[in-house]
Amino acid sequence: MNTFGRIFRISIFGESHGPAIGVTIDGVSAGMPLTVNDFLPDLKRRQSGAKGTTPRVEEDMPEIVSGWMNGHTTGAPLTILFRNSNIRSGDYDNIAKTPRPGHADFAAHVKFGGHNDIRGGGHFSGRLTLALVAAGVVAKKMVEPIDIEAKVISVGGSCEIEETIDRVLEQGDSVGGIVECRANGIPVGLGEPFFDSVESVISHLAYAVPAIKGIEFGSGFASASMNGSRHNDPILDATGRTATNHAGGITGGLTNGNELVFRVAVKPTSSIGMPQNTHSIETDRVEELVINGRHDACIALRVPVVMEAITAIALVDFRLLAKFRIVSI
Repeated sequence: MNTFGRIFRISIFGESHGPAIGVTIDGVSAGMPLTVNDFLPDLKRRQSGAKGTTPRVEEDMPEIVSGWMNGHTTGAPLTILFRNSNIRSGDYDNIAKTPRPGHADFAAHVKFGGHNDIRGGGHFSGRLTLALVAAGVVAKKMVEPIDIEAKVISVGGSCEIEETIDRVLEQGDSVGGIVECRANGIPVGLGEPFFDSVESVISHLAYAVPAIKGIEFGSGFASASMNGSRHNDPILDATGRTATNHAGGITGGLTNGNELVFRVAVKPTSSIGMPQNTHSIETDRVEELVINGRHDACIALRVPVVMEAITAIALVDFRLLAKFRIVSI
């Protein structure tokens, strides 16, 4: 449900417009140096305020409330809290009656009998990715010297990112994008086939991020149009280094020593400034809906650091599994 991992376990909590959100991380090694300042660079990368992102800006200052003392982790569960302060819950008063197209409003209303928190999407909000980024900061420290880097490579099918965002802002619309993540320095043999392959675990985490609608590794869907003679990656030496990397650094569900490469498809933001039609729960009729509130025109712009986080979370769990020689059953 809201917990993931076997040894490095994360549990996220909170709602978009509730008092706070946060994460509890179990399996953190004791004695690891950690300060609030360690979190700030990645939290800043996820923060809004740039063109194409929501004007809602939170301080996002982490509070380490357990598992930490004198600048070091203690080995106990590490809990990191973020207070919500820039809240305008009144923007969402009409959602209980008129669920927003593309959002979880309707499905959550049915599943939870109308008790779901509708303010800003509640627990379904992309704001919860802040907790993933915080967990990713800890995971990155634990997987050093593995280097992980992600970036937006296209928006709306175009590499002209700024121009595309300017256009949708003028229209009051939104746009999706593609984010690519690469990781280097990964040892050979991480992963557990079949159900805990590296692709399976990273995909599981990626799809937990709101707005992710697709993922591919290496050549991905382009592999379907390739011959085996082209797709196979010739092995060059005893380290497993290959001449090409169509496999994206994973063969048989295991890391093969080459660069890990995957891409995710990020859907357009569902909340847009244009009128839409939706079914009213109150009147049982289709009505026009105008969405208030503050929303991203392109969520993809804030996704790279989240993909780095989920990659680090997956890799640190695999490394701990290998360390303790625990296999899937």
